[in-house]
Amino acid sequence: MSAASISRAANDEQLRARVLAMAHKEMVFNEALANTKFGQELQQGMGALSTLMWPVAVDTEAAYETALLAGRGAPGFDTDIITDAAITSSIVAHWPEDPEPVTP
Repeated sequence: MSAASISRAANDEQLRARVLAMAHKEMVFNEALANTKFGQELQQGMGALSTLMWPVAVDTEAAYETALLAGRGAPGFDTDIITDAAITSSIVAHWPEDPEPVTP
């Protein structure tokens, strides 16, 4: 595995579109995620998707790099390389928690 494949995956526009779609799907079915600060920002188009892209890139690194080495030109788009389930699992595992309230 390499840092180059992680970086390429994290910046892959086709993978980015799938991560965004699966994040929104997760918010539809998971009210707890939808109601977080990050969820609300993402729903309003103001959330930084890179918060999820880098963890997804790391979690799917082996599959992504293997596909690149095999000459597959669009690993982020191909569901036989990176499954929706793998994306969803990574999203849920790395969803930002709300910060703890500051008490005086």
